[in-house]
Amino acid sequence: MSRPLPRPTAETKPFWEGCAAGVVRYQCCPYCGTVQLVPRALCAACQSDALEWRDATGFGQVLSHTTVYRAPTPAFREDAPYVIALVDMEEGFRLMVNVAGGAAAPIAIGTRVRIGFRHVEGVALPHAEVCS
Repeated sequence: MSRPLPRPTAETKPFWEGCAAGVVRYQCCPYCGTVQLVPRALCAACQSDALEWRDATGFGQVLSHTTVYRAPTPAFREDAPYVIALVDMEEGFRLMVNVAGGAAAPIAIGTRVRIGFRHVEGVALPHAEVCS
């Protein structure tokens, strides 16, 4: 079974181009300062259409995490067990990513991580790497 991969749309293309360049990109409203990761045509707070794409520092802190022992589909069976973390990024948005190192990664709530990228079938997918 093939692994499901993201399919960039017109709204998500800048995010995925950033991943290919090794950078996490997010939207920010120049009028009200709202930060949003999920790409939209309008600001979620003030409805402005003047959103800007910015590059994140790539650092954050684990808010929550879980270890997946039983993959939801056969496409992910070879990866199990693996860890998924919800990361509070320094810029004010949250990113849900796999954790590099899988179940052996020294992950806990509050762990400082940086976002790295894993290339899968031509797509750069973000993942969290524990900072030393």
